[in-house]
Amino acid sequence: MTRVFGIRHHGPGSARSLRHALEEFRPDAILVEGPADADPLVGFVAADTMVPPVALLAYVPDSPARAAFWPFATFSPEWQAMRYGAEHAVPVRFCDLPAATVLAVDDESRGDRTDPLGTLAAAAGYDDAERWWDAVVESVPDSTAFDAITEAMAALREDAPHPSPTPARVSSSDSARSRAAAPDSMAQPNAAGKPNDATSADPSSRPNDTTSVDHPARHEPDTQPVWGAHPADPRPSTATTADPHEANETVRSATESDASSAPRDDTGTALVVDEHTLRREAHMRQVMRQVLKGGAKRLAVVCGAWHAPALVGPLGPAAPDARLLKGLPKTKAALTWVPWTHSRLAAGSGYGAGVTSPGWYHHLFTETARPVARWLTKVAGVLRAHDLPVSSAHIIEAVRLSDTLAALRGRPLAGLSEVTEAVRSVMCGGDETMLRLVIDELVVGETLGAVPSDTPTVPLAADLRARSKTLRLEQKALARTIDLDLRKERDVERSHLLHRLRLLGIGWGTPTTGEVRNTGTFRETWTLRWEPEFEVRIVEAAVWGTTLRTAAEAKILDTASREDTSVAALADALELALLADLGGATDGLITRLEAAAALDHDVTHLLGALPGLTRTLRYGDVRGTDTKALAHVADGLLVRICAGLPGAVTGLDTDAAEALRAQIDAAHTAISTRDDEHTSTEWLATLQRIADRDDVHGAIGGRAVRLLCDAERIDDADSARRLAAALSIGNTPAAKAAWIDGFLGGRGLLLVHDRELLRRIDDWLRDLAEDQFVATLPLLRRTFGSFESGERRAIGQALRDTGSAPATPTAPTAVDPTRGQLALRAATAILGAAG
Repeated sequence: MTRVFGIRHHGPGSARSLRHALEEFRPDAILVEGPADADPLVGFVAADTMVPPVALLAYVPDSPARAAFWPFATFSPEWQAMRYGAEHAVPVRFCDLPAATVLAVDDESRGDRTDPLGTLAAAAGYDDAERWWDAVVESVPDSTAFDAITEAMAALREDAPHPSPTPARVSSSDSARSRAAAPDSMAQPNAAGKPNDATSADPSSRPNDTTSVDHPARHEPDTQPVWGAHPADPRPSTATTADPHEANETVRSATESDASSAPRDDTGTALVVDEHTLRREAHMRQVMRQVLKGGAKRLAVVCGAWHAPALVGPLGPAAPDARLLKGLPKTKAALTWVPWTHSRLAAGSGYGAGVTSPGWYHHLFTETARPVARWLTKVAGVLRAHDLPVSSAHIIEAVRLSDTLAALRGRPLAGLSEVTEAVRSVMCGGDETMLRLVIDELVVGETLGAVPSDTPTVPLAADLRARSKTLRLEQKALARTIDLDLRKERDVERSHLLHRLRLLGIGWGTPTTGEVRNTGTFRETWTLRWEPEFEVRIVEAAVWGTTLRTAAEAKILDTASREDTSVAALADALELALLADLGGATDGLITRLEAAAALDHDVTHLLGALPGLTRTLRYGDVRGTDTKALAHVADGLLVRICAGLPGAVTGLDTDAAEALRAQIDAAHTAISTRDDEHTSTEWLATLQRIADRDDVHGAIGGRAVRLLCDAERIDDADSARRLAAALSIGNTPAAKAAWIDGFLGGRGLLLVHDRELLRRIDDWLRDLAEDQFVATLPLLRRTFGSFESGERRAIGQALRDTGSAPATPTAPTAVDPTRGQLALRAATAILGAAG
């Protein structure tokens, strides 16, 4: 006896109904929709340390970027079927196309994306398939619902177009025999497993480079996430011909005449049984035959509802299905279990077979007694955690409102829509921002699953698990911040681990600014957030080595060995290698950096590398890293920079001068931080030569004078003389403004305390003609706009209190009557002559 249970993937109502149905049916064998070559992994489901949500990960060992996920949650019917098998010693197998075939199929061959649930929802008067399914199935679990669901899907499949198999795979006569031999239900589209087309997901939700189709989630390198299409059945619909374009054309021509009369989903897309769906169902029937031939008497088949009509009834002869599957492409595939998250099950993340509310569905499945009251209690806890006032009275009133809304709408139990409206009105006061907190943290949620430590995996992943356990770094989906004190051994090792992962492209940790203010180098702050897609990146990084240290060393050396790697990039790589404590790579990087610097004649490249090298010289004090070899490299760079910089600062336009000024600032800060007398002397001497030249752009000349003043290499009188020369009549207004911008450089306090400097600049501004003032105004606005608001107010106050001239006491002038009479007579004579 065989029973087919057509379910909705990730539906708690389907999961509970399936569990009841299995208890009643008591099967001796169970088939679950999933990659058939994952059968050896079913045994891990029984492990105590296997905690959903989890996913089957399949990848091509020689090309790990080509991967697929099959996710499962606690409330997934397939997971409950596997748990039933583990608890009752019933063998469980997967029956869908093997992952080796899924990974070999080209993405372009997928069929159109349709949603049969949308069609049923529209027929019931619902404008949202999710709301219809929640009202009819999820809120009222019933083990007898499977027959009704299968019947409804069969009705939809009867009118859906059915393409003939591609000629390259199966002839037209074979196709006719296949239709005749198969049960009538085979000629109908798969319902809970309708064809999936890959669609591009929102890049802000995920960070990243993985594609997923309900169960297969395909991963391609350097692409945005692409996920499957449909809540009822998330498998990717992929044709199996040698030429995917030919397959698509065959499907299109075979279904064009029937498309106008075919049933449509809620988006208006016609429901079609594509070629890939037919092959998947053929494979399912073949596995069913194998299990029955192996002695099973009571076989339970758990599949997407869209597929159920194709599997019920007599299976018929196997030859047509064998011909349909003949010639399918295959590749080498490795499979394992990996942790997953609820947010990756959400439809909003781009996951095609996802649900909009995985957190709510998990609650419905796990909390059977007073689920609404318990849910609203959790909501109150979330709001209180954000310092929002929510009392027990709010919970009571929200429960009452939810129940009232459900009664008014004729629902046996308040669903998510009723509960959400109650939360919005009673607890949030209509504030959508507060409601968004509830949706993100509860309705969707960030629960991260776990897998047993002995799960098959690449050695690199095993090393990461072991190191994380030793260092007490838990993989969590929610972002959290940690402060590392690099004076402590464990925190130093944590820093090394996170830096190594970043080098391998696994961004578990992101450096950030901590709340604890500290200017020393012994503290690091990281934001940690684990993403399921990192599992694929770990597999990709495994080509570099079996441990995090060796893999990071191999990758960074490989990057550095490329001929087009710049000196600055090599310096950055060396800095990262020291941060990650990659002793096996530092010698090679230093050698490569010395060779590249010797051949690079561009001073800007050398300037760009110097700050990073100088920063690394400080790590020896904090991390215990031997940086003696770096001092030799840094000194060599400085010699070349000091020799070439005075000649490189001439003949520059404004953009180039400003870019070079920024590099000079960074190099000056780095050299000052190093605090080496010889290095500082050489650098300041170079700045002196630049300041003495009259053919240097004002942005650089003014900055050189400013830096020399700060270092006390020139006094105030000398700087005043240089300022007067820069503002002399021989220079254009734009050149004068550039010099002032370079000299002041965002340091407004200089004008506050140096009244003579303020007077000189104020006099220059007063003497500018209107056209000259307008021409220099943009640069002047940028110069003074970079000052802090308090500095600008202080400058204005200084001008109001004392004027532009310095406040100096003057002695009273004595009156000389004799000289006054002479002046009056002279003035009278002049006026008389004029009259």
